[in-house]
Amino acid sequence: MARRRHKKRTHIGAQNGPSNAFPANSSAIRGPKTMVIRMGAGDVGSSVSQLVKDVRSMMEPGTASRLKERKSNRLRDYTTMAGPLGISHLLLFSRSSTGNTNLRLALFPRGPTLHFRVERYSLCKDVRKALRHPKGGGKDYLSPPLLVMNNFVSPEEKNQSMHSVPKHLETLSTAIFQSLFPPISPQSTPLSSIRRVLLLDRQIPKTTAPTDGAEASQYVINLRHYAIATKPTGLSRGVRRINAAARTLKERASKKGMPNLGNLEDVADYILDHSAAGAGFTSGSESEMDTDAEVEVLDVNRRKVLSKQQVKEARKSEGDGQHGGTGAQKRAVKLVELGPRMTLRMTKVEEGVCGGKVMWHEYLSKSEDEIKEMERVWETRKREKAERKRVQKENVEKKRKTNASSGEATNEVQEDALDENDSDDSGGWDDEVSELEQDPK
Repeated sequence: MARRRHKKRTHIGAQNGPSNAFPANSSAIRGPKTMVIRMGAGDVGSSVSQLVKDVRSMMEPGTASRLKERKSNRLRDYTTMAGPLGISHLLLFSRSSTGNTNLRLALFPRGPTLHFRVERYSLCKDVRKALRHPKGGGKDYLSPPLLVMNNFVSPEEKNQSMHSVPKHLETLSTAIFQSLFPPISPQSTPLSSIRRVLLLDRQIPKTTAPTDGAEASQYVINLRHYAIATKPTGLSRGVRRINAAARTLKERASKKGMPNLGNLEDVADYILDHSAAGAGFTSGSESEMDTDAEVEVLDVNRRKVLSKQQVKEARKSEGDGQHGGTGAQKRAVKLVELGPRMTLRMTKVEEGVCGGKVMWHEYLSKSEDEIKEMERVWETRKREKAERKRVQKENVEKKRKTNASSGEATNEVQEDALDENDSDDSGGWDDEVSELEQDPK
């Protein structure tokens, strides 16, 4: 009889990637993880589907970039799997019946949730077509982007209107966006790992005291995504082209791009003569970077550890007053847009994950008496929900004991009834604003 084969190469220690990709206590494991989802799958259209893919690439590497949705999937399907996968944020794209594209940014597992309307957006392919020299992805997406936020907290004089966004909600939205990416430590984070920039710019209302309150109640955010490109400064254009051609030869093993020096007697003629350098590696339309865009970057190449005697000899050879041993070099920084672009307008803030008490709404405002009544209703619903869970848990225990006494299997008992009929948490707002959210005009 043939011996049965035991699998030894699969199904053991399955992980997403090699086991030694990150150390056990690295920040990559503890960092935030996002899930970008299109609700309704095919119903949102091809443009929104492509926008979801672009947002996933923007949120790399801490996101589910190859997530496949189905038309039958519901929000509960994603929240059920978000816990085991370690998801901390949910970005839900959807399209209303009137054609508006909406975005919900929720913190998992307890909220809150920010509701946005995507007023305008541009895909990555449209941004690349508009640029003269677009930049590709490559290694730029191996590290999270640097988050830059502007005007998220409005000045004091612009927040005096009763219709304006409250201060505590501005602080809340700032904290939510900051938690999308792992924090950066200036002392330990290497500059070479920062390859992208995510810019969030809030539009502050121009008028301080509008008559109807519509201008002050707007919370509009412009989103831009850039790649960081650096070039060494202090070198002539001809030398930069030779360096760029040398890098190309190492990467592609091709002589394409190498300047033609066959008609020159000396390499100095190519470096010093601007007309000769103009026919070299790149086009002559490029200009030098501004001095304001120059930064000093430490050399990240590995070096041999020297002894004290070798360090003293190196200092003597270089001179005490020189800075050549620091390894710092000046580089010009330039931002190249990658896309996508989005203009987001906040419409509502909820306490829970896509459901719960409404903390702020753009189109509706309640009086103090109405807010107290809403709080009372919510407290009543919480008590009723806790009582239902207690009774259902007692019923499950009784059924287990009955099955155990009769000798039946106990693992067939289902506890899905614990959360049944608990999703009806409108809070008195949704009935009033369902029509306004579809078409506020």
